[in-house]
Amino acid sequence: MIVVSGATGNVGNALVHQLTATDTPVRALVRDPNRAHLPATADVTRLTVSAEPADMTAQFDGADALFLHASVTGDHTTAFLAAARTAGVQHVTVLSSIAVEDAPDEHESFIHTWHHTLEQDVRDSGLDWTFLRPGAFATNTLQWARQIHAGDTVRGPYARGVNSPIHEADIAAVARHSLLERHTGAAHVLTGPEAITTEEQIAALAHALGRPLTYTEIPPQDVVPDMFPLIPADLVPGFVASLATTVDTPPPLTNTVQTITGTPGRTYAQWAQDHADDFRTTN
Repeated sequence: MIVVSGATGNVGNALVHQLTATDTPVRALVRDPNRAHLPATADVTRLTVSAEPADMTAQFDGADALFLHASVTGDHTTAFLAAARTAGVQHVTVLSSIAVEDAPDEHESFIHTWHHTLEQDVRDSGLDWTFLRPGAFATNTLQWARQIHAGDTVRGPYARGVNSPIHEADIAAVARHSLLERHTGAAHVLTGPEAITTEEQIAALAHALGRPLTYTEIPPQDVVPDMFPLIPADLVPGFVASLATTVDTPPPLTNTVQTITGTPGRTYAQWAQDHADDFRTTN
């Protein structure tokens, strides 16, 4: 039995679907089981998060592995891991961040520090572990959905900013292998298979939607939080500042997805096709 926390999130949802498709017993921990919309063969269980490990052990009964999304447990990650270990969980695969690979700087210190602390908590838990360190998520570009619903122009900074967005299904696939094969002590750095600019991502979305889209670059000082609705407003200035370093600078690429899963990573164009409905108006 594998327990998946964050089972309604982008990666967790994909992981539950992939595990159930191979008849692997899965317990999906969710805040509201009535709204989870997960496969019928998954054991959908209400998530319990508490400062007391004893309050949480029941949700791990019969399980020997855990997928951990730290945003689910917040300040109670240590207690959550203790409860899992007490209940018999032996291995945890953790959704971390590529930011851990770099020294923190003034723009990314929060992301670095948060995930570095998470990984240390896991190391200290006594559980066997695997860390997944993805770079930019393709799902981050859902931030453009509001503007695309409203018209054919997306406004934002740094049209020539380059990243290597990774499909959430590829992260889930690596997680599945790490849980089933127990990649103990491994830290997998994950990127998409290509370096692609912001303008090129907009072009891929236009192709997927079958309508013209234009990216209009604006000065970074003109950015408003509404342009990045997936990011807390107080973090937007630092995030925008970090984007400046990506202009005309292709990021490192890894082939970890293909090495572990045997299948090439999905391109951003494929992600755009998979998520086209998220960018279509519902009028």
